[in-house]
Amino acid sequence: MEGRAGASSKWDIREKVWDHLESTGLAEFPRPVHRRIPNFKGASHAATRLLALQEFKAARTVKINPDAPQRNARFLTLEARKTLLVPTPRLRTGLFNRIVPPPGATKEILRICATSQGVKDYSVPVGLDGRARVDLVVVGSVAVSEKGWRIGKGEGYADMEYAMMVSMGAVQEDTPVVTIVHDCQVVDIEEELLGDHDLTVDYILTPTRIIKTNCKRSKPQGIIWHKVSYEMLGKIPILKTLRYREKQMGKDVTLQDEHPGLANTTRAAALNKEMAENTQPQAAAGSAQMGQHRVESDPLNPRLEGSGTITTVYVGNIPPSLRVSELKCALREFHVTPFRLNWQGAQHRAFLDYKDQVTAERAVSSLKGLSLGGNALRVELAKSQRNKGQGEINSQK
Repeated sequence: MEGRAGASSKWDIREKVWDHLESTGLAEFPRPVHRRIPNFKGASHAATRLLALQEFKAARTVKINPDAPQRNARFLTLEARKTLLVPTPRLRTGLFNRIVPPPGATKEILRICATSQGVKDYSVPVGLDGRARVDLVVVGSVAVSEKGWRIGKGEGYADMEYAMMVSMGAVQEDTPVVTIVHDCQVVDIEEELLGDHDLTVDYILTPTRIIKTNCKRSKPQGIIWHKVSYEMLGKIPILKTLRYREKQMGKDVTLQDEHPGLANTTRAAALNKEMAENTQPQAAAGSAQMGQHRVESDPLNPRLEGSGTITTVYVGNIPPSLRVSELKCALREFHVTPFRLNWQGAQHRAFLDYKDQVTAERAVSSLKGLSLGGNALRVELAKSQRNKGQGEINSQK
């Protein structure tokens, strides 16, 4: 089906490729290949073409997607004693895992390290402050054109991974991007189907050839925040940290839900109103010094002091250099300002009091994955709630 996509949408192209791989017997486990980066007969051989690329030979750190058709690419990277970075599944717990084979690993062990199970068993997370520098990017594709225009499985994770790598300085404009596909996945793709968030590729490796695309279309220049929703922010915790950083740098990080004229502006306005209402009572308390044990409460709601509905969130692993004002700034940014904050900087922790459990659980969900001052914060509901006694809550470790 090479060169004959003839489709009017990305989904038409995806369905044609998936159907063709299945109907011709080219599809490999996991099956069916629909809604996946499809595995195919000859994937392992196609990956060996990496060895002929000067860009691969020169690379010290290679990022490769975790899908089945790129398994041999991961093995070849480990065998060449290069640093292998693999994105975490659906970016739920961070951006990268670095694969660390055991000392003296044999080829057999390296092959295990390259599998999905091996990625889980032999990896360590790479944080945003890990100073990762990626020399070569390998992505999976459902379809790709000889011009370098790529279509993924439709969830946008590869595009987002690349944009996040740009945001954290892990890739440069000239960092080469490679995809490994079957020849039948190389099709015509009309340029108008592409968005400014879509990742393009520089090399296409198939079982029969290497295609250098000489693609002139620019790759994503970073995260396009107006295409990111609150829902996506909730699903990908590391996005929260990147958004907070870029906000501090003065960049426009307005989300899709917050843009004027879009469907969800009502929700965004409600969140902004909530943030304003919650932060007003604390405005005068922003000068708390680092290391102090300080409780800041809402003077307008003294009745809450004795309320039985207070739910407390524990924030741990606070770095020694962090000031309470920086934490409060982050809380405002994520629309989760508590009505009372118990700052215990010397013990590297803080406790956040919320008026009900639903709000507290939203705070936990929003703050998970946030990194401040180089530390990934530990955020969870406190073991003992404030309404059960002040002494109990201080037992949180």
